[in-house]
Amino acid sequence: MSGLFDELQRRKVYRVAAAYVIAAGFIIQIASAVFPAWELPNWTLRLVIVLLLIGFPVALILAWAYDMTPQGIQATPTAPGGHRRRNIALLIVAGVIISIAAGFFLLPLASARKINKSIAVLPFQNLSAEKENAYFAEGIQNEILTKLATVRDLKVISRTSTAKYQSKPSNLKTVAQELGVSTIVEGTVQRAGDKVRVNVQLIDARADSHLWAKSYDRDFKDVLSVESEVAAQIADALKANLSPSESHVLAAARTENTEAYDLFLRGQYEFHQAQSSLSADAYDRADAFYRQALARDPNFAEAAAELARNRLSRHWFVSPLAPAELEEV
Repeated sequence: MSGLFDELQRRKVYRVAAAYVIAAGFIIQIASAVFPAWELPNWTLRLVIVLLLIGFPVALILAWAYDMTPQGIQATPTAPGGHRRRNIALLIVAGVIISIAAGFFLLPLASARKINKSIAVLPFQNLSAEKENAYFAEGIQNEILTKLATVRDLKVISRTSTAKYQSKPSNLKTVAQELGVSTIVEGTVQRAGDKVRVNVQLIDARADSHLWAKSYDRDFKDVLSVESEVAAQIADALKANLSPSESHVLAAARTENTEAYDLFLRGQYEFHQAQSSLSADAYDRADAFYRQALARDPNFAEAAAELARNRLSRHWFVSPLAPAELEEV
């Protein structure tokens, strides 16, 4: 075996191996920094690593067979009495083993490359036969967005910025670039009586690939849990770090009264319509729905807050409230 080590030294295989490792490490570092900036998918970095691992035993064989001389690259003369075939076989085996061992270490690191935690929740598509259920699809989307926005580790684009986009735009990459995000949430909502189906998918817009998707079939009384589940699973898919308080917020429901919640969503829908049109009638419809929600659940804090916001918006943008009405707000 000492003859093999002597040959490795004579043929400068050690030197080539060290140079290859240094160069490969440099290439991997550059690729890790540049590929995300170029919006290349994760598999491209893994491909670079695999090619470098394959190249390592090849480099050892070439270093064994050839030498760099002042006259150029020349075949290295064979030492007399050496076990040439045995030495080459051992060299190949050693190179392959080293490459495999390095692969077990490097490939998981490439797969675990830092995830860009910026996200936009696009308007959900209403698939219900009754088109008036558009308020419900919008409400589900808005609730998921609101819950995700409470997670400090996520960059969540506001509803105002996403409202102009279709529920399923033809070019997600363009939408993501315009919004400055890397991931997009799309969804559909279908309601038939007391049955609700919600389909949600989280998409890596840069690679146009799904990160997570799920379909929920629930009774309407259980729809509150769907929003919490979706928000929590999206946060998990994006590897978001959640504090105990954030986990609690994601799991918490605004109200336990589903009828009050439905009225609240109707109020939200009318309020958003009023903001777009500055219609006094829309503000008044929102006002009525919020009040009905509070009548079903007097402890519904969000409904009370949205009622106040709705009344103040009407006061500022449409017509001033009477002093007594302002005191009520």
